[in-house]
Amino acid sequence: MDENQEEEIWRKFQAREEEIERKKMAVKDKIQQRLGFAEEATRSLTQTLEGLEIMGDPMRKEVGMVRKKIEMANREIKSLSQSCQKKEKEYKEIQEAFDEKNKEKAHLVSILMELLAESERVRVKKLEEINKTVGSLR
Repeated sequence: MDENQEEEIWRKFQAREEEIERKKMAVKDKIQQRLGFAEEATRSLTQTLEGLEIMGDPMRKEVGMVRKKIEMANREIKSLSQSCQKKEKEYKEIQEAFDEKNKEKAHLVSILMELLAESERVRVKKLEEINKTVGSLR
């Protein structure tokens, strides 16, 4: 592999890494937004609940509906959190695979360099032998 190919592979990897990081951040931002919304909704609903409790039984049905909405928001938050954790795990696995392949590549490049050096030594030796043979023929 020449340097241009290696640089291109590296650039592609970096682009994928950046895309993964952007997606990870987007998921985290979405979770934070939903969490903030849920917290604000919880506060608002708590105040509403207190107001409804003061009013008495006629509002019990609405209170139940609000509680269900809070539970739904909590489930969404949990789902988003699990998704974020899954993406982080995938990212780590991909990073480890990349590092392993990079090590393997480095090892193969060093083997290639050794083979090329040995090949060059053998060729030079054969050329010297041929040169001696040609010299002795004169």
